[in-house]
Amino acid sequence: MKKLLDLITEELEQAFIKAGCDGAYARVTLSNRPDLCEYQCNGAMAAAKKYHKAPILIANAVVEALAGTELLEDVQAVNPGFINLKVSAGFLSGYLNEMAEDERLGYEKTDAPETIMIDYGGPNVAKPLHVGHLRSAIIGESVKRIARFAGHKVIGDVHLGDWGLQMGLIITELKERKPSLPYFDETYEGGYPQEAPFTIAELEEIYPTASGRSKEDAAYKEAAMQATFELQQGRRGYQALLKQILAVSVSDLKQNYANLNVDFDLWKGESDVQPYIPDMVREMKEKGYAYTSDGALVVDVKEESDTKEVPPCMLLKSDGASLYTTTDLATIVERMKLYRPDRIVYVVDKRQEMHFVQVFRCARKCGLVAEDTRLEFLGFGTMNGKDGKPFKTREGGVMRLQYLLADINEEMLKKIRESRPMSEEEAADIAKVVGLSAVKYGDLSNQASKDYIFDVDRFTSSEGNTGPYILYTVVRIKSILKKYEEQGGRTTEGRMMECENESEKALMRELARFNSVMETAYEELAPHKVCAYLYDLANAFNKFYHETSILGTEDTARKDSRIRLLVLTRRVLETCMDLLGFEAPERM
Repeated sequence: MKKLLDLITEELEQAFIKAGCDGAYARVTLSNRPDLCEYQCNGAMAAAKKYHKAPILIANAVVEALAGTELLEDVQAVNPGFINLKVSAGFLSGYLNEMAEDERLGYEKTDAPETIMIDYGGPNVAKPLHVGHLRSAIIGESVKRIARFAGHKVIGDVHLGDWGLQMGLIITELKERKPSLPYFDETYEGGYPQEAPFTIAELEEIYPTASGRSKEDAAYKEAAMQATFELQQGRRGYQALLKQILAVSVSDLKQNYANLNVDFDLWKGESDVQPYIPDMVREMKEKGYAYTSDGALVVDVKEESDTKEVPPCMLLKSDGASLYTTTDLATIVERMKLYRPDRIVYVVDKRQEMHFVQVFRCARKCGLVAEDTRLEFLGFGTMNGKDGKPFKTREGGVMRLQYLLADINEEMLKKIRESRPMSEEEAADIAKVVGLSAVKYGDLSNQASKDYIFDVDRFTSSEGNTGPYILYTVVRIKSILKKYEEQGGRTTEGRMMECENESEKALMRELARFNSVMETAYEELAPHKVCAYLYDLANAFNKFYHETSILGTEDTARKDSRIRLLVLTRRVLETCMDLLGFEAPERM
């Protein structure tokens, strides 16, 4: 379906042409004075300069040319040359009926689908997820869903950190604790155990212990660095141990991401792209892009237009070890070979922007990526506590993500217990659903690039611009529809009639914005646009609900019409919520 705003604009274009002006001046926008009109066109002001006429004369001519239009019910020219518009109630209801009959709610899939890869995980194996992983996960998940809804083929990759010094630290610590394991015997030629020699709890304890010790024991750190080197050089026992670490860690990560309603199509890590590195580095050398500087292998990526220094992109350290830069470049090589994406979007902390500037430039300069493949950095800001500093535990450490979610769920459970009687099991289930909406909406409602304050009290409130408020709105609609069905009504039948009051029309106009909002959210990769729309739509519905009799009206046709309006409102709300990665319970 065409966007309602486009239909109005097309009507204005013809009117401008009839008035003797270029149709390009007919741009229509939502009114910034809703007390005066619903839409507005300021084109006559700009046209006045070209046609040497007073703007009001042009506006009057356009209004005259619009006489008899079925799309608009009120058109006025206002000094000094504004054109104020109100959409016809009959046209609006017809538009929504067509929208309701479409399984995609009038939002058409793109006619030029692309393959888009989204890199939005980045956790390190053998470590629990912490609050620093929250934004990447839920922003990336929403961007993935929005792009898929637009009709694109989207591949989400967790991109695990499984190749650096942390792996050497784990191997070294495990070797000290269990030296008899076959992984550490270089002469061992048999098969390795199927079952890992540690649990996830043990693994999560091993790494911080090893990390802390390496900061105080130089010999221990040297041993860890040697173990890292040997792993990267393909030592058989260490490679087998890496597989065990990954198996245990990824299983736990999948469960933790599932609790966030986040999933990935690929569970690849830095270790997967190691085979590509030797040939990649060799070609960079042969083509003259890579050279040795202070013992390290680097590629110059600075450009004349740079206003700040962009350091060379380092490929290998002086000891031959690879870096994040190396594996990120090798990952691009693998992605181009296996998936040939049109776009690769990295959802990463904005503080890593310079790293990706170097990686993107190096990939382009060295021909690792196709010319028409776009590399995009979607940097997000910091999640801060009420003190304005990065979110920490009371003890000052980085909070584990599962503890944060548990705190949110506990707060929601307390509020649910206070609001109405229900079984403890049901209350706990509802708290989990509503708690997830509080976390996700609280984060996604902020523009990704901006820092924000994580406020548990505000995010879990059922009032204001919060996830629970959106859910309460959906639950309210579900309750009304259930009562209607209990009275013998059928929610799948009937059509919407013309609105009877202003709040009903305002709700209809808000629903008609859906395809326009979805288009913008995809074009800008902006989940916060969906959140803003959800809030506006929820507000419009609740105003309509408080001012209008729905089930209480004796006019059966009018009641059925309003029920159809509620069904459409619920569908739009639930579709938007799904794009953000949460859902509403049946009751709250």
